[in-house]
Amino acid sequence: MPGRPPQHGDHPRRADVVELRVHGVSGAQPAAVLHEARGRQVAGDDSGGFHRRAGADDTDPDGLTLEAYRWADLPSGTVARTLSMVFLLPFMLSNLAVWMRPAGRRAAGVTILCRLLALNLTVLYVVSIAGVALDLLAWRCLGAARCRAPFDTLAGLDDGPVGQRLAVLTLLPIAAIVLLRLLGTRRSRPAGNPLWAVEPLVARLRAIHVAAAFAVLDLLLLTARRAGGATPATTLLWALSAAVLLVCVALLAAPGLIDSASTAGMSTWLARAVGVVAVGLSVATLVAVASDGRGWPSPAGLPGYGAIAGGALLGQMALLVLLCGLVLWRHGRATARSALPRGAARSALPRGAARSALPRGLGATVLAAIAVGLAGAFSAGLVYQAGDLLGGFRGDGGPPLPYRWTILAVFLHVVAAVLACAAITLRSRRRRCRAAADITARDFPVVPPEATGRLRLATKAVARARFTEWLGVLATAYAALAVIGLATSLLGGTDRGPEDLTWRFLGLPAGFVGMALAGGTYIVAAVVLVLLSGGVFAYRTAWFRRHVGILWDLGTFWPRAAHPFAPPSYADRAVPELADRITQLAERHAGVVLCGHSHGSALLALAVLRLPPHTRRRVALLTYGSPLDRLYARLFPAYLNREVLREVGERVGWRWLNLWRDTDPVGGWIFAAHRPGDPPPDAADPASGVDRRLRDPRGLLPAPGERRPPPVRGHHPDESEPEFRAALRELADRLRPPDGG
Repeated sequence: MPGRPPQHGDHPRRADVVELRVHGVSGAQPAAVLHEARGRQVAGDDSGGFHRRAGADDTDPDGLTLEAYRWADLPSGTVARTLSMVFLLPFMLSNLAVWMRPAGRRAAGVTILCRLLALNLTVLYVVSIAGVALDLLAWRCLGAARCRAPFDTLAGLDDGPVGQRLAVLTLLPIAAIVLLRLLGTRRSRPAGNPLWAVEPLVARLRAIHVAAAFAVLDLLLLTARRAGGATPATTLLWALSAAVLLVCVALLAAPGLIDSASTAGMSTWLARAVGVVAVGLSVATLVAVASDGRGWPSPAGLPGYGAIAGGALLGQMALLVLLCGLVLWRHGRATARSALPRGAARSALPRGAARSALPRGLGATVLAAIAVGLAGAFSAGLVYQAGDLLGGFRGDGGPPLPYRWTILAVFLHVVAAVLACAAITLRSRRRRCRAAADITARDFPVVPPEATGRLRLATKAVARARFTEWLGVLATAYAALAVIGLATSLLGGTDRGPEDLTWRFLGLPAGFVGMALAGGTYIVAAVVLVLLSGGVFAYRTAWFRRHVGILWDLGTFWPRAAHPFAPPSYADRAVPELADRITQLAERHAGVVLCGHSHGSALLALAVLRLPPHTRRRVALLTYGSPLDRLYARLFPAYLNREVLREVGERVGWRWLNLWRDTDPVGGWIFAAHRPGDPPPDAADPASGVDRRLRDPRGLLPAPGERRPPPVRGHHPDESEPEFRAALRELADRLRPPDGG
């Protein structure tokens, strides 16, 4: 058999088969995965390592050697994770959205819009911090002396010229940009060849975002200075700063410019050059503003700040609406091409074959909408809370108008989202319960009277799990709510407050709008508090970690292809590390059965695609609770679609079994449901033998000798189940040599 030439230090091949388990998101400790009180680490490190049971003989009665890979500590550390969960969450979501683009070569427009949205998030981050430093502190507190002590005499700057205190306090947003720049230099720790060679792309994106951040900061200062009279120097600096910002947009908008290998050298040079120019312009702007001794205008707020903040918010919403329109248009065309012929009966489809989960490719709009909503809410909340703390909004008309409209949009958005979620939940309940009752009736055709309560619990569990199939409707409704943000951004450009317009057109009193604005600020504060507490409790409470950690573990799985300041990807280490370990085990043992639960099945699927041919011959795959098709193929159709899943099956010689339950809200079948009453599988298609449905619960009454009936397992992994052990033995037998040697 061809393979890798023997190397020094190779172990002699053993006749046993290794069972390599990979846990899901927010996984348990190695002892829990191994079902052993004690274990020993055999490879890796504290963040990601391979563990076996303690003792010299680690082979079970089935002749399998159990090994577990724990990667749960790879995404981030405690402090970084807690802070990042709040401040980097919009960046992470915008980065995740670009990986959810529809499949096809013509989806480049989605990638471009996602990257422009990511750039806008950076701009909004700088604008909001500049609002605190320049508008609140430098202009209002130190100028009009309306703030609380000691902010009204901060470091004696109140006696200095306006230009000098603006230049000095500009150091605060500059420090924020430097902080983002330092966060952007964090890298994953790849093992061997990385899964995605994206670090050069991240470096180009980082230079572009830093340049845009400095350019926007310069425009804020120069616009304020030009309000009191333009000079040739300020006009030139303003034009050059605007040109830098336009070049940053052009670099991201040009199709394939920063992605293509043929233009990598040129795009890298351009990104670095525009970054250097932006920093140089910032130095010149600070000198020009600080040394200009002319008088300044005296409006309530920093001149031009509201217009720039409003432009950033309006551009954000316009990009989001364009993204939604483009994705929906592509989805409509794909649906039309794949539609059933006229007159074809829906019942002609196999039972369970048609799913109404999130339609493929629409995830980009949903994640982008959430990222935009959070970024706008955080920005407006920061300015609002800082103004209340400093006392800078007293007697001058309150916060800038764009942020008031944004807070109102947050309130309206949350109310509409809650109502939509409640309506969809209630509307789907009858259909879900009816489908669940049909499933449990087929599983338990004869129900003793004493088991009626258990049957009802099982039916409810199936009905709850089937709510996943309605996520598409809910997500589409949520993305459609972006119209609220666009409308408020447009209204914010009218220089009229929300109180005036609502009274004029709707007849609502100003107190109603005031209550909505207060409610919006409370909602933003509650979101920040929940995220902070979630990051803390995720490391102190296992139950909380299983729920909160899911978002972080999934969000940091994909590399940074849109926002360079998002948390780094851990897949660049986990997947190559898994592939290398599988290769080593396949060379030392008769075979390796890869067992992946939940997100672990995705890690293993990608690892299989990296295995050399001589290793794949000794590998089998067992997935359980796997979201590969039910969620991932729909959320990431360009990267984990049906064709890729079939390629995984072909590479392991279709030595692949997938176990799933109807009570599982996350995992499901991959190729066929195989429910009772479904058409028989196509024997000519090897994929038809992959999926195996597990009845859950296994029974309604206690088994002989047991006091309690079998529990409803749902998404919970249970490697001790008889069906799991039987599938494991079957795959191991396929790997063992025919002569048993």
